Amino acid sequence: MGETGKVEDGELVRRARKGDREAFGTLVRRYSRAAYAVALSVTGVPQDAEDVAQEALIVALQRLEECRKPDQFGGWLMTIVRNRSKNLNRRESLRSTDPIPETASDGRGDPVKHTERGELRQRILEAVEELPEVKREVVILHDLEGWKHREIAERLDLPVGTVRSHLHFARKTLRDSLAQFTDREPEEQR
Repeated sequence: MGETGKVEDGELVRRARKGDREAFGTLVRRYSRAAYAVALSVTGVPQDAEDVAQEALIVALQRLEECRKPDQFGGWLMTIVRNRSKNLNRRESLRSTDPIPETASDGRGDPVKHTERGELRQRILEAVEELPEVKREVVILHDLEGWKHREIAERLDLPVGTVRSHLHFARKTLRDSLAQFTDREPEEQR
């Protein structure tokens, strides 16, 4: 990875502004997963999230001079990602796709267990989607991407206490939502 692997964001931004492609490449590697996660939390569609994340990184490169606080590049980039995601949602508000039939088999054994896992997975996705946008971003960045509270706070420009609060209430909402799902199952399936 070279010497840019341990360099702070601000220094990488300054280098990239001077034409150092490796510096911007390091920023891309550092933030591409987070950009995808934030885009996914807004769009809810993996393919759209990939497109938005890539587009946002290109926009960030083109507008790097507009990043007023180079040390907070991540937060600036996540704002671009969030805005691009919202724009995409507005453009494609009526998306028509055919769902995969519930009877479709993936060849992995017991169809009843597979269906139950599929239903639980769908319920988890629905529960995450029901969260307010900021709580959704915080829970995805923390629980799925492994970011620390401080990192999320810096990137989303929120106080650390607010991030902790959002995470706490997001998890509580998810637990409550999933508990309602499992309470609906017939007694013999538990």
